[in-house]
Amino acid sequence: MAAFSLTVNGSPHTVDADPDSPLLYVLQEDLQLNGPKFGCGLGQCGACTVLLDGEPIRSCTTAMSDAAGHEVTTIEGLGTVDNPHPLQAAFIDEQAVHCGYCVSGPMLWKGVHRSTTECQRGGHPAGPEWITLPLSRAHSHG
Repeated sequence: MAAFSLTVNGSPHTVDADPDSPLLYVLQEDLQLNGPKFGCGLGQCGACTVLLDGEPIRSCTTAMSDAAGHEVTTIEGLGTVDNPHPLQAAFIDEQAVHCGYCVSGPMLWKGVHRSTTECQRGGHPAGPEWITLPLSRAHSHG
């Protein structure tokens, strides 16, 4: 165990964790955040997606030692109930959340990250049409 400092959703935190412990476990167990979820444990499904210094990563395969000293943004850090991020508002308006379990993946990986990057390059504003990942495996069930 070692002490690690990081900023999560704008607030500084120091946690005691094994250096190899997945960032996801620290977010869930130590910081009590419910947005990033354990899905596959392999970094493939995207349910654990967070932003690390503004770049999307899979927190189930990112060691705590690699996240130390960095800024982490989870889906909880995007907006509030009264003032949601534009992409969160689009998901709500389009009723695109389904069960919501994996929503961190498409929202943070393809939504917030891409829309921020594209806007910086003079691209179009974010909207539901920007989401190109499957939102969940539930889409294949009828």
